[in-house]
Amino acid sequence: MSTNKELKVVQYVPFKSFVHPSFWHSFTDIKLNIDKLEEAKKDIYGRYTYREDVGTVFEVDGTSFNKLPETEQYYINVKGTLINVNKLEDFKHSDKSILLNNSGEEVWLNVKSKAWITEPSRLINFFIYSYSDLKKYRYYYWFGFPCPNQPTVYINDEPVLITTIFNEQQLEQLNKGFNALDLTQRHYFTVTKNTNFVTVDCLSKILDAKKQVQSKNDINLSITYFAFTDPSCSTSPGWPMRLFIAALLEHCPDLYNTEINIIGLRYSANGSLQKSQVYNIKIPQTSETSGEGVGWVGWERNEKGALGPKLAVMSSSMDPIKLAESSSDLNMRLMKWRLVPDLDLDVMKRTKCLLLGAGTLGCHVARNLLNSKSIFAHIPMPGYPVGEDLMEEMYNNVKLVTDAIVEHDVIFLLLDSREARWLPTVIAALHGKIVINAALGFDSYLVMRHGVGLNAADAEGEGLRAATVPGGRLGCYFCNDVTAPGNTFAERTLDQQCTVTRPGVAAIAGALAVEMLAALLQHPLGVEAPAVYNPDNKEIDSGDDGVLGSIPHSIRGFLHSYQSVLPTCAKFKQCIACSDVVLNAYKDKGTEFLLKVFESGKHLERITGLEELHKSAELSDMLAFSDDEDQVNIDNE
Repeated sequence: MSTNKELKVVQYVPFKSFVHPSFWHSFTDIKLNIDKLEEAKKDIYGRYTYREDVGTVFEVDGTSFNKLPETEQYYINVKGTLINVNKLEDFKHSDKSILLNNSGEEVWLNVKSKAWITEPSRLINFFIYSYSDLKKYRYYYWFGFPCPNQPTVYINDEPVLITTIFNEQQLEQLNKGFNALDLTQRHYFTVTKNTNFVTVDCLSKILDAKKQVQSKNDINLSITYFAFTDPSCSTSPGWPMRLFIAALLEHCPDLYNTEINIIGLRYSANGSLQKSQVYNIKIPQTSETSGEGVGWVGWERNEKGALGPKLAVMSSSMDPIKLAESSSDLNMRLMKWRLVPDLDLDVMKRTKCLLLGAGTLGCHVARNLLNSKSIFAHIPMPGYPVGEDLMEEMYNNVKLVTDAIVEHDVIFLLLDSREARWLPTVIAALHGKIVINAALGFDSYLVMRHGVGLNAADAEGEGLRAATVPGGRLGCYFCNDVTAPGNTFAERTLDQQCTVTRPGVAAIAGALAVEMLAALLQHPLGVEAPAVYNPDNKEIDSGDDGVLGSIPHSIRGFLHSYQSVLPTCAKFKQCIACSDVVLNAYKDKGTEFLLKVFESGKHLERITGLEELHKSAELSDMLAFSDDEDQVNIDNE
């Protein structure tokens, strides 16, 4: 006989946990609706397979919380425990050795009470120690498979395939005998090999659970094979064998300094047992004992190979927001199948939108977009003087709004006053950004897009007789105004200060604003997509339409009559927001120019020439009035 030093120590292949997503779905539902703050241990079931082509994978899924485990061919069910704590600090700082030892002691109680002999399923155990961040759908977990770290046993020779010891007829008998066992007896069992036949029996047929200690002389070791369902797919045995040997030595201490044969039962996909292994184990003469006073091992290593927990991030399959995004993405991809084959989904995903205004209208627009986030800023406005104490805050707000506009591709103006839209309009025009403007009345709404990139002088080069207006020549929200914006909240009652509107108006305007942007992004000309003066004109070339149809300059809707019109206007060279003189003044003088505008909107009228226009109009009225007086005098004469 070889000495112990020449023998090879048996190395066991540990389990590798696999948590199905359904496990976290079920756990979350139970935690939120039943357990709540309760941290009590919860009984669960896991399973492993003895299919030789899978390996030592230990699984839990949504059925793990059932009172009775689900059964499946080639799988062994194991009862375990889920220990979930409510605080991440508790999860991090708890004594992990105590957790493992406590679970190990529960296993050893079953060994000492001999319960494992009549119910072999009670010999193997597992637990999951976890913390769940249910807001972010992040689950920290650590599997433990407790085993005593002693005794150390050796293997006499390399393990051999079962076919070298059992012939085909004997393997068939073994297969039938194993399948005849109750499911709770298949974890560990015995195989007796006589000359002409093989029998498979429960452990209780060979081991006497009534005896505190049993002699090896009661067992014919020459024909008896101890067997277990082996999850390993290598020549080394799986983790369950480690527990098996420890329990055998506790029940039969005189097995020390003895050789025993153990079968690691493994099935192939075709139902064959030919990949099963037979181990000839040498148990040395030693004073080491399993159980009390002996340490426990069994913490699973993480993906990095270190002893530590794993993290499951389930937001993609559990977060309602991300599920909505996935559903929306699916909806758009299905459009490409037949309805809109040329739809460009990438441009939709790449476009970054900035929503200025987060009231009723802003929220309706945001719900039609994805990945929305918010910033807080007060937008300085014409006609709202800035005091010395608020000067720094004004500078910060202007910078914040400017930076936000520069960082985004599309600006939605969804603010509740005319003057609040002025500064974003100027900044967006200066940086060539797409602007979608939406405004509400009590039972009316306006949705429009601003022209991008062309100055007002060039815009007026085309006569109004043209059928369409190129996108670069379209006017902005202020191009039809001949007065500067001012403080529209002064001397108004509450109902006049708030946007009082019929419930459906904001939803309609918000949806149309997003649809207008979508159509613009899908148009081959992009921001240069033309708008027609007369949409009802049948002579207009439909070649100007995009993938999602024609794109109007603006949409004015009236809920009172359930009608809408599509007005189109060109840039105005004296516009108080997008004209060259205003943009150049802001570009050259910056905040100095803004302060004058905030002090009084009349400054815009002066630099754009609107003030002179007003005087000319007044003079014309006066001259007309004088002519009328002269005519009266003549008549009186």
